[in-house]
Amino acid sequence: MTIDFRPSWLDEDLAMYQDTVVRFVETEMQPHDEAARKQGHVGHELWKRAGELGLLCSDIPEQYGGGGGDFRHEAVFYDAMSRRGLTGMSPSVHSIVAHYFLNHGTEAQKRKWLPRMARGEVVGAIAMTEPGTGSDLQGVRTRAVKRGDRYVINGSKTFITNGYLAGVVLVVCKTDPAQRARGTSILIVDTREAQGYRVGRVLDKIGLKAQDTSELFFDDVEVPAENLLGGQEGQGFFQLMSDLPYERTIIGVLAAAAMEGAYQTTLEYVRERQAFGQALADFQNTRFKLAEVATTCKVARAFVDQCVERLVAGTLDTATASMVKLWSSEQQGKVIDECLQLHGGYGYMNEYLVARMYVDARIQRIYGGANEIMREVIARSM
Repeated sequence: MTIDFRPSWLDEDLAMYQDTVVRFVETEMQPHDEAARKQGHVGHELWKRAGELGLLCSDIPEQYGGGGGDFRHEAVFYDAMSRRGLTGMSPSVHSIVAHYFLNHGTEAQKRKWLPRMARGEVVGAIAMTEPGTGSDLQGVRTRAVKRGDRYVINGSKTFITNGYLAGVVLVVCKTDPAQRARGTSILIVDTREAQGYRVGRVLDKIGLKAQDTSELFFDDVEVPAENLLGGQEGQGFFQLMSDLPYERTIIGVLAAAAMEGAYQTTLEYVRERQAFGQALADFQNTRFKLAEVATTCKVARAFVDQCVERLVAGTLDTATASMVKLWSSEQQGKVIDECLQLHGGYGYMNEYLVARMYVDARIQRIYGGANEIMREVIARSM
C-alpha cells in the first residue's frame, strides 16, 4: 500500500489547479534549476511566465488583479516546489509582500502594485533584517526622515530574499528613533526609480543556491510621502506582527512537502540500490527508519493541514502558527538527515536531491523568526 500524503483540503477544483502548477514546475522550473543555482537567481522571465499562468498572488482578490482564491492555492504552489527541492523562486515572500499591501496599504497603493505583482511584472521583497539586527525588529537602524512631501531613507539591509530581482521593496525603518515599536514604519521603494538605492552582493549561502538573497543599500533614497504603507507613521511594527501567522504557515507547508519529497526519493533509492546481494529496502534497519520517517510525515501533514484550514477560516492564532513553524522545521531537519544517511555516500553528493534538501532545510529554523523566538512566543501564550 502506498502511503497517502494528499492534503485534507485538496478538493476537486484545487486538484485541477494543482495539475497546472505541477506542469509549470516540471517544465519551466526543473530543467533550468541547475543554471539558476550557478547564477544565483532564476531571472525575471520565470516570474513573468508564472504571472501569465495565474500562479502569483493566487489568494489576492480579483479586483486587485489576483487569482481570487485563498491560501490553499498558494500552498499548492509551495508544496509542488518544495517536494522537488526547487528553491530559486520565492513566491512565498512575493505573496507576503502582496498581503502587506492588501491588509495595510491604502487603496491607491493596492491598485498600483498588486496587479503588477500578480502579473509577475515586478518581484516583491521586504527589507527587515539589518547587519546588526535579526529577530529584534524593534532595533532596526535604517532611518526615514520626512522632508516636505518626501521621505529620505538611509541605511542597509541584509539577507533579503528576492533582493536582486526585486522591483518593489517594503523597507522597515524608523520614522521616530525616540520610539521602538511605535517609531517603526514601512516605506514602499520602487527600485527602478529610486536614486541612491543599490543592490549589493548576491550572498553566498550554504543552501538555497538558486535564490537571490542579497544586501540592499539606501543612500539618501527619496520616496514620495504617499509611499508610506497605509499612510500613517508608526504602524510598521503592528503591520509586521499581524501577518506573521501567514508567513509561519508557509514555512510549515514548505517543511511538510520537503519531508514527503525526501521520503519518496529515498524510498525509490533504497529499492534500487544493492548491498550484500540484496536491495537496501530489504534490510530491517532501512524499513524501520523509513517507517519512522513516514510516520513523522503523516503527523506533520495533519498539523500543517489543520493550520492551513484555520488560516483560510481566519481562526489561526499566533501561538499555533509559531508551533507549526517550530515543530515542522525541526522535524524537517531530522527527517532529511535520516534520508541522507540511507543514501550513504551518494547522499553527500549535490547531484542527488536529498543532498540539496539537506542544506536547504537548515534555514527553515532561522527565517520567519528563529525557532528560539518561536519557543518564547509559545511560552508567553501559556
